[in-house]
Amino acid sequence: MANTADAIIDRRRLRRKLTFWRVLSLLVVALALIGLYGFLSGSDRLSGKTAAHIAKIRVEGTIFENDELIKRLGEVADSTAVKGVILSVDSPGGTTAGGEAIYEAVRKIAAKKPVVAQVGTLAASAGYMIASGSDHIVARQSSIVGSIGVLFQYPDISELLTKVGVKVETIKSSPLKAEPNFFNPASDEAKAMIHRMIMDSYDWFVGIVQERRNFTREQTLALADGSVFTGRQALANKLIDELGGEDKSIAWLKTKGVDEKLPVIEWKPAQKTTFSSFLSQSALKMLAQYLGIPQESTGLLRDLTGDRIFLDGLVSVWHVDGRPVGAQ
Repeated sequence: MANTADAIIDRRRLRRKLTFWRVLSLLVVALALIGLYGFLSGSDRLSGKTAAHIAKIRVEGTIFENDELIKRLGEVADSTAVKGVILSVDSPGGTTAGGEAIYEAVRKIAAKKPVVAQVGTLAASAGYMIASGSDHIVARQSSIVGSIGVLFQYPDISELLTKVGVKVETIKSSPLKAEPNFFNPASDEAKAMIHRMIMDSYDWFVGIVQERRNFTREQTLALADGSVFTGRQALANKLIDELGGEDKSIAWLKTKGVDEKLPVIEWKPAQKTTFSSFLSQSALKMLAQYLGIPQESTGLLRDLTGDRIFLDGLVSVWHVDGRPVGAQ
C-alpha cells in the first residue's frame, strides 16, 4: 500500500511539473508573439521616414474614394522629411468621384513640394486624371495613356425577367425617379438625363486636362474622345512630358532642387495594428504554408471579391471587351 501511495504522489508531482512547464512555454510563446508584433508595428519608425527622402506612393488598380490613401497623401504633403514625391500610377481608372478626390490630394502636395507621376503599364481615364495632378509625367514607351472621358453603365434584365415569369411593379413620385433601372428598358427621357450628367462631368474632366497640360480647348477635345495612346504617342500629343523610368523621375526632381542621392522610400498603406489581426494574418500564413499554398496567393480572395465587381455612379475607366483592364 505504501508503494502505491508513493506512486500516486509521484504522479501528481509529475503532473504539476508538466503543467508548470506547459504554462511557462505558452507564456514564452505569447511574449514572443507580442514582441514580434511590437517590432512589426513600429517598423515605420525604422523605415527612415524621419530623415530627408523622396517619397513614393503607388496608385494602382481601380480607383475609388480611398480614405486611407487620401490620408497618406496628406501626411506626405505635411512631412518636412519628404523633399519630393514620385507618384507611381498603374490604373485603368474608376469612379469620377474617387479620381477627383485623389487628384485634389495630389495638387495639395504639389503646392508644397515637387511631384512627378511615373506611369507603369497603364494610366487611363481617372488614372490619367490623377497623373495630371503632378507637375511632370513620365511614362514607358509602351505604357497606355489617355482614355479621357466619362461613362455610365447599367444592365437591363427585363427580357430575362419576362422569360422566367417575373414582373416588377413600381410606384414612384415622378417619371425620372430611380431611372434608369434594371427592370425596364430606359426611356428616352431617362437616357437624356443621364447624358446631360455625363457631359457635365466630361466637361469638368476636359477642363482639368486643358489646365494641367496647357492646351487650348480645341486641342483638349481632339484628344478627349476616349482614345488611348502608347507612351510614344502620348509624348507626341503632349499628354506626358518624358519617356523613361524612375531614373527619369528622379532626374526631373533634381531640376527642382531635390538631392538625387536621397533615398526613395515607399509610403505603403498603413497596416492594421490590432493584435488579433496580427494573429489572424500569422495563422493564415501558417495555414497556407501547411497546405503548400504560396504565401503570395493570400491576396487572391481580395482580388476575386474586391473592388471591381461593381462601380456605382459615374465612372472614368478604360474597358476592353466590357471589362476594366489594368495590372492587378
